[in-house]
Amino acid sequence: MFLIDAHLDISTNAIEWNRDYRMSVSDIRKSEEGMTDKIDRGRGTVSLPELRKANIGLVVATQLARFNQQNGNLPGAGWNSPHQAWAMSQAQLAWYQAMEFEGEMKQINNLVSLEEHVRLWMDETKPNTEKPVGYILSLEGADSLIDLTYLEKAYGYGLRVIGPAHYSTGRYASGTGTTDGFTSLGKDLLKEMSALNMILDVTHLTDKGFSEAMDLFHGHIWASHHNCRTLVPHQRQLSDEQIRILIERNAVIGGCFDAWMMKPDFIARKSNPAAFGINIESIIDHYDHICQLAGNSLHCAIGSDLDGTYGTEQSPMDLDTIADLQTLKGLLSQRGYSHLDIENIFYKNWLRFLKNAWS
Repeated sequence: MFLIDAHLDISTNAIEWNRDYRMSVSDIRKSEEGMTDKIDRGRGTVSLPELRKANIGLVVATQLARFNQQNGNLPGAGWNSPHQAWAMSQAQLAWYQAMEFEGEMKQINNLVSLEEHVRLWMDETKPNTEKPVGYILSLEGADSLIDLTYLEKAYGYGLRVIGPAHYSTGRYASGTGTTDGFTSLGKDLLKEMSALNMILDVTHLTDKGFSEAMDLFHGHIWASHHNCRTLVPHQRQLSDEQIRILIERNAVIGGCFDAWMMKPDFIARKSNPAAFGINIESIIDHYDHICQLAGNSLHCAIGSDLDGTYGTEQSPMDLDTIADLQTLKGLLSQRGYSHLDIENIFYKNWLRFLKNAWS
């Protein structure tokens, strides 16, 4: 089944992890044998050939570069000025553009390009190996926007989604692990995003930031990679009240496959997914919860984050590569989901959202 994944940190892996995503996952792992600079060396699960194998023809792909205000060890952090973070984001953009030139990827940034690309991937007469992986460009953490004039520059090269916050403090909004909300600059960012008809990703916002965003932003909202706080108590997860608000705003929530977000008490970078019985099916508990709150299957989907600076050491124990997401089809069916429900989760919910946003 065609699948849309609404959160992958592809360029971060390509530039900062120095991974050639044109290679197979197995070859990338072999190239990293003996390396110890990153915890997930030799354990990656994502590559462009693997996306094609998975029939994942469209992804939301990030730029991630953070201004180092407190913790330079955070993913994408370590830059001592917004200007340096901007430069890193441009290196990541250049990599996406190089992949486009090679025919490996294709930027999707409006309704026409979206519909053309989906038609291509729905055409089963042409093998996936001959199809570029479509990507919608998203900025995770807005620190690298030096000022708001850079938002228009970014929109010009195709940026269509922004998650203003990431981890810790931020120039535009505080993120995971903090309690503050939007800065005055961040509130202005929301106004400019709305004027440009950009999508707001509420992932990583604090509870205060989430409430402020709901009041200040009147455009299209999604949660690209989020699970349920009722099942895994943590500020990083969505509360039932927040899920209900997102449902009212016609949002879609992408289930995240980072093991610590799937079952409670898992300690990131330390615990073993097998010890907690965390498998691919575990995400369905979160889907069930969202579907029960919504009364339908129209608000949950996939935002795997499977290359989000972790690998098999922090993924479901039965997941070797991202291609294994296709096993969700059978697992959802066994749990009582209809064929239409499964289509909604695999691609129709994201596709409907995008068509509505870009119409």
